[in-house]
Amino acid sequence: METAPDYTASKMGSRLFGWLLLAVIALILLSVAVNIGGRLLGPLIARGGHSDSTHAYEIIIGNNVLSIPANMIRFSNQRRDGVTGRLDLYARWPGLTGYTERDRAIFNLLTPKRHLIFMSIEQRTMSRDMSGRYLPIYAELIDPNGESAPGNLTVHRFLENSGYKGEELILSDPSSGKPEFVARCLADSAAESFNSCERDVQFGRDLQILYRFPRSMLGDWKSLDSAVIDFASAHLLDGKPAD
Repeated sequence: METAPDYTASKMGSRLFGWLLLAVIALILLSVAVNIGGRLLGPLIARGGHSDSTHAYEIIIGNNVLSIPANMIRFSNQRRDGVTGRLDLYARWPGLTGYTERDRAIFNLLTPKRHLIFMSIEQRTMSRDMSGRYLPIYAELIDPNGESAPGNLTVHRFLENSGYKGEELILSDPSSGKPEFVARCLADSAAESFNSCERDVQFGRDLQILYRFPRSMLGDWKSLDSAVIDFASAHLLDGKPAD
């Protein structure tokens, strides 16, 4: 006949065995889940939030419809059809092409030389683009004595009380009153930081595209500016010009 202590010990042993069995099963299930999850999520994690899909989304900003491929849309939550107030894009230069696995290092900023352009499209906030703002605004805020820069550009320091401290204005020939190219860039040591220059142009129905680029690309400003303007217009479904 089984004594009480023997019965209790047997019962505890059964419970311990049950717990161990459940733990082993849980570990097996966890291992399977990790394996499956790794296979499914591994490529996504490796892309770091980028998409190599060329599926085009139809995106409405104001009175404009744009068709933009997924691999040019910078943030995953913007990769969808519908209405938005702002669309953030990125592209490789030259060519203004979207993310591919081959260009992963460029889009992850792992290359010695920067080849990535950041762009944002939204409804324009000013009546004039950056070139149009030169004479009525910028010309009064800069040191008139500029320095020569690549691409027949001139670099002007902003005055201390201009509100643009630490920045420079870079422009092409201003004799017409509206230079073909005007950009703002960070000055001094900050100028070496990634995409330290920016410029905006208008297109479509009251839209503007602001693009940021490395200072090292200033010498290629004609090709760069033309490519960005063509890119913006080409992705408008109705192709309406700026007013």
